[in-house]
Amino acid sequence: MSIETQRIWVVDDDRSVRFVLATALRDAGYDVDGFDSADAALMALEARDAPDLLFTDVRMPGDSGLVLLDKLKQSHPRLPVIVMSAFTDVASTAGAFRGGAHEFLSKPFDLDDAVALAARSLPDEEQAGLPALPDEAAETELIGDTPAMQALFRAIGRLAQAPLSVLITGETGTGKELVARALHRESPRARKPFVALNTAAIPAELLESELFGHEAGAFTGAQKRHVGRFEQADGGTLFLDEIGDMPLSLQTRLLRVLAEGEFFRVGGRELIRVDVRVIAATHQDLDALVAAGGFRADLLHRLNVVRLQLPPLRERRADVAQLAGNFLGVAAHRLGAPAKRFAPAALEALAGYDWPGNVRELENVCWRLAALAPGETITAADLQDAISPGAAASATSGEWDVALAAWAKEQLTEGVEGLHAQARKRFDQALLQAALQHTGGRRAEAAEKLGVGRNTVTRKLGASRKRR
Repeated sequence: MSIETQRIWVVDDDRSVRFVLATALRDAGYDVDGFDSADAALMALEARDAPDLLFTDVRMPGDSGLVLLDKLKQSHPRLPVIVMSAFTDVASTAGAFRGGAHEFLSKPFDLDDAVALAARSLPDEEQAGLPALPDEAAETELIGDTPAMQALFRAIGRLAQAPLSVLITGETGTGKELVARALHRESPRARKPFVALNTAAIPAELLESELFGHEAGAFTGAQKRHVGRFEQADGGTLFLDEIGDMPLSLQTRLLRVLAEGEFFRVGGRELIRVDVRVIAATHQDLDALVAAGGFRADLLHRLNVVRLQLPPLRERRADVAQLAGNFLGVAAHRLGAPAKRFAPAALEALAGYDWPGNVRELENVCWRLAALAPGETITAADLQDAISPGAAASATSGEWDVALAAWAKEQLTEGVEGLHAQARKRFDQALLQAALQHTGGRRAEAAEKLGVGRNTVTRKLGASRKRR
């Protein structure tokens, strides 16, 4: 896409800011439209194609820029949004990035800086030294040629058109949300919202409000009406991940919505009716939970109209090379790193690993390799630091220190010296790459998440490469 055809929208209630920014962007060759409110931009979005980039102010009459950001991420998750504000407090910046902002631009800003930021934020596959960004399908579609995946693809194709509830099961990291998104994308509901909620990530006392919304004054801190995920997904698809962790009290309410398509907000008297397709997922054995009294049998029957079982990565090793190549390309682009490829021996090593964390673990490894591997060709030796052996590979967030102790004892037994420096280096690398992946390669945000300065992140990343 050439710069002449790239379209940018500027949303700001301040006419002067809107005018000068739009003028600077037009002078740089972009097609620019301005809007004085979030509502105006959303109305335009219903009548026109989405822009390639959107700037929005935070504090505006009506919906704020953060509310606009939330709505855009539901309907157009790939649209890069730059949030602008004169209020650069932690709440504003953290709220913007938490909502999925591509970058945060502090007011007042230099127009040259704003135009340069737009250039960096827009897709441009012709930048020297950067690999071409894989198309959207490469990041959001399932990948695999093995019989198990081909059978899954056929099932998705058949089920996408049927208005049935689907239960997706499989180990953690197998790609259950990707399956849910594929079912939505190929369905008649594709033009309506896809809303995802991990029920295990929301405290039990807040989950009811998150699902069904609440009225102002419904409880302490409820200062205004909140629209829940069911209303947000009206006409579209609601994906409930880790459904096995839902409290029994909420299971009863969920059952009613599935049966009747209606509910009340928390503290509300207005009966809300919605048309939502619910897709649920879990890594747990729901039949065993029902037998143990931890999950309602009638709810399971409602959710389990059709069940899709995702295979673990160790059962489809022939797909590892294709997956790894895709993840490596995406990670290199997001990190601004040179394009890399795997040597045949490295691909054999990847295929021979059991991947206890499944596809998610493979993706994490590829991010580390994109940032830290020294050459354009990744060798089997490069994998030694990227893939933690033994207990460390399967350690959960609650037992990583146990795995570290086991690794240290093993190294000491083998007579390894300088262990502290080696462990510190790998500790820094693991934290750094996890943060970079979480922020999509944005170093400033990664530094903020880790509680260190951006220069520290840049220095450690550079030092990691030089040591190799």
